Amino acid sequence: MLAKLSTRPALRRCAVTGAVGLAVLGTGLPGAREDTEPGLSRFYEQKISWTKCPGEGLPKDLQCGKVTVPLDYSHPRDGTLDLALARYRATGEKQGSVLLNFGGPGGAGVPEFAAGGKEFMELTDGYDIVTFDPRGVGRSSPVSCGEFEENVDVADDGTELGRDPRSVLDQLKKAADECTRHSGPVLPHIGTVNASRDMDVMRAALGDKKLNYLGFSYGTRLGAVYAAQFPDKVGRLVLDGVDTLTEPLTEQGVAGAKGQQQALDEFIDWCVQDIACPFGQDARVARKEVVRLVDSLDADPVPSAFGEPFTGQDLVGAIGQGLYSEELWPSLERALASLVEDGDTHAIESFATGGAAPGRREETEDPDAGLVDEEDVPLDNLPAALMAINCADDPDRPTADEIVDNLDRLRAEYDAASPVFGPYRLTGVLMCYGRPKGTDFIRDDVKDVHTPKMLLVGTRGDPATPYRWTVQTAERLGSSAVVLDNRGSGHTGYASSKCVHRKVDSFLLYGTLPADGSSCGPEEDRD
Repeated sequence: MLAKLSTRPALRRCAVTGAVGLAVLGTGLPGAREDTEPGLSRFYEQKISWTKCPGEGLPKDLQCGKVTVPLDYSHPRDGTLDLALARYRATGEKQGSVLLNFGGPGGAGVPEFAAGGKEFMELTDGYDIVTFDPRGVGRSSPVSCGEFEENVDVADDGTELGRDPRSVLDQLKKAADECTRHSGPVLPHIGTVNASRDMDVMRAALGDKKLNYLGFSYGTRLGAVYAAQFPDKVGRLVLDGVDTLTEPLTEQGVAGAKGQQQALDEFIDWCVQDIACPFGQDARVARKEVVRLVDSLDADPVPSAFGEPFTGQDLVGAIGQGLYSEELWPSLERALASLVEDGDTHAIESFATGGAAPGRREETEDPDAGLVDEEDVPLDNLPAALMAINCADDPDRPTADEIVDNLDRLRAEYDAASPVFGPYRLTGVLMCYGRPKGTDFIRDDVKDVHTPKMLLVGTRGDPATPYRWTVQTAERLGSSAVVLDNRGSGHTGYASSKCVHRKVDSFLLYGTLPADGSSCGPEEDRD
């Protein structure tokens, strides 16, 4: 099976690591430094004007602002972008700012912060806590692929791909053209290398000599790239749920499928202990029922809350989000029961849409001129940005012949990794086909960084970023990397482990690092 290329909204909390999509990409150039490069000084000298965040139902103490960056760092006079920011102010003696990235790629930081920013309030003892919508994301010149779904409907049962894969590849090229047409000038300049340079402009605009940073999942890739580009500007840097810097997208997809299958198996083992589990009380039977449900929805979709068909692959995507944390399991169980018993997709679709967004904008004195209004962010911005950024970060471009020759082998490999998530993840093998080659900077040059010590957190049972990626990335970054082994489950450790939370806060606030290779376990999370 292959997932339909959907443009429906999907706020994927943290990262969907290894998932890729359609976009024309651009490669940012590493290496520029502040005002030593002609034309950049005006960006580094700007100050942020903070105001009350526009919208209903937002935290009253949340403030919003913007920072202006060059569209193209190689030609800084050829246009600019405004990037949306949000912050909670320090309540104690301020020692600077901590910049947050929640992952994705393609996740908008401002709405995530509005919904869950209270998780970081301990850090306001010493810092302003700041997040942002990266270029191409949210209110920061959002990219879009438009309403092209009907013309690029790869059959969910995989028959079209198996019958005529070259025709499918031609459709992907046409879809990429639509992404270009709908996204505007930002699309050729999207990607982590440029987003990292944007963060250095933010650092200066915030008045900080060094960047203090907390990045989750994809945000760890962004933090690692920053450390390579601006080693002399690194302050206290934490990477939680560490992404790979070297594995090609095909291998990332297999790793993601295996991790999600393990999480699904654990969820089913938990679910069948409850009489209300929609798949019964036998775990082996329940696993087969999940596959049957996915297959049946691919063959005969039901109407969705958005008025479009809800397919088995839509269900797979939603389940994947519900597996990121055990705290979500009761809600996921109820949502699946509503679907199985009543054919109601509303609850399960809430996992795909994230369930939270800022309120509508009020009529104000235009404090955010140059930013997109929240209600005008395209519904497909998250998947479109995820596609664009992952393609911009990946230098591999197999030819049509290479894709066709390897398709059967890849399908078998992905199916073996997971009968549920394998077909869904296989889509990622195709999505960058025909696009300009992405940057090789991340794979070739993000290594052996000479920075102050940084903290890398890996979670043993992480369904999206396997623990081995933490170890591998630490080895690549060199002696600056300190690894904290979180012997728990769920995607990232800061929100799920009290021990990880304490150690990260202690490092950011006081500079106290755990010993390299030390661990957090269930016993450390007890009060």
